[in-house]
Amino acid sequence: MAQVQSYVDDSDVQKHRWLILTAIGMFTFMATLDGSIVNIALPVMSKDLAIPLNQVEWVVSIYLIVICALLLLFGKIGDSFGKIKVFRWGTLLFVIGSILCGFNHSLWFLLFGRTVQAIGASMTMSTNNGIITEVFPISDRGKALGLIGSFVSLGSIAGPGIGGIILAHLPWGYIFWINIPIGVLTMILGHYVLPEDRFFDRKKTDVKGFLTFAIGIISFFLAVFIGQEIGFGQVLILGLWLVSLISFILFYRTERQAKDPLVSFHIFKNRNFTISLITALLIFIVNFFFNVVSPFYLQNARGLAPNYAGYIFMIFPIVQVVVAPLSGAISDKIGPYLLTVIGLVVILIAQIGYAFIQLQSPLWLFMILIGAVGLGNGIFQAPNNALIMSSVEKQDLGIAGGLNALARNMGMIIGIALATTVLFGAMSQKAGRHVTTYVAKSPELFIYGMHVVFILATVICAVATVVTINRWRKSRA
Repeated sequence: MAQVQSYVDDSDVQKHRWLILTAIGMFTFMATLDGSIVNIALPVMSKDLAIPLNQVEWVVSIYLIVICALLLLFGKIGDSFGKIKVFRWGTLLFVIGSILCGFNHSLWFLLFGRTVQAIGASMTMSTNNGIITEVFPISDRGKALGLIGSFVSLGSIAGPGIGGIILAHLPWGYIFWINIPIGVLTMILGHYVLPEDRFFDRKKTDVKGFLTFAIGIISFFLAVFIGQEIGFGQVLILGLWLVSLISFILFYRTERQAKDPLVSFHIFKNRNFTISLITALLIFIVNFFFNVVSPFYLQNARGLAPNYAGYIFMIFPIVQVVVAPLSGAISDKIGPYLLTVIGLVVILIAQIGYAFIQLQSPLWLFMILIGAVGLGNGIFQAPNNALIMSSVEKQDLGIAGGLNALARNMGMIIGIALATTVLFGAMSQKAGRHVTTYVAKSPELFIYGMHVVFILATVICAVATVVTINRWRKSRA
């Protein structure tokens, strides 16, 4: 495995490296949080803006789609012009977008604010791991990347919990405005501790590659989200699938011929990098199955208030944020391979447990399973991130970070889309009619759909586990 040994060997930088990690981690948490915090507020926003729920769901979708479309571009720009420069501009744009999102004007104004937010978030997400890899020496890198992984997973899974607590006391605009003081504090701290860029190589931006990739991503997810509303057999949806397929083919051909491509496909020849990236994608899909299903289970089926459901959701991130840095530190000493296996096995056991949860199951059992998934993710994410970022040369750190963030965000979108499609498809099959929401007087329909979703989650997690076990065995040999 190619280890990235080069880092900023400067006494001032090394003295402040944990403050640098804090600044980047705070903003990483906030940017990732905004991908999931809005979900729990959608019914309130729908009522306040006087629009149907299927329209207000685009507040979530547009944020994730724009991020996925831009991550590779900003990863490459970070490699060419400086990751810290890109990160600084991203924090500013994200705060501006957060200010705009909090005003209750119209859906279009809110979507514009979310787009600005997403541009800023993609700039920070594509560069954070690369900055940490450059700043930290190899002896501390696993622990540092583990902490960044904690902030990422904490933000992605803590959204419903934090959102529920905010909505219990404040108007929905504050789920965006809470970003402002954190963002300003991050920019102030970053101004004093972030070093100047040292590792970058100015190259011409691959515009054609970016456009073909962005069109492919946008048309793909438009087909997914619109198809859920009007049906996947419609001419519009089939046309979007076709555009997406053609765009990705053109992207591949463009990158193979470009002098300075957006993605150098040689990076995927690195087995550790590719396996770690795929398993990260699969586990984020599994995690977002839980994000989709659990609010229905706790609030609709079990009748819990949003704030109490929010407290239960917080078990996952609290456990993970404690475990991840410990896993990262252990990874620095014994290597990452065994830890990734242990983490995935724990997550797999929890998914099997979810598949057997019933309406009458004790809440403490459900809470234990949530804690187990937090434990498994805490053990898995830190060494897996270290494998991704330490498997490439320093000139590819930006694009590796961009691909890592892309895998996470793709996992979020695919998880949301696949979970809702499978959930309501199974409920429809059980009911013998088309179902697109929770049926208040028939909780057994939801429980059936929930079981199908978590059986699929178990299969996905099992695939990731088998692949990782095989890698661990080969590493021992």
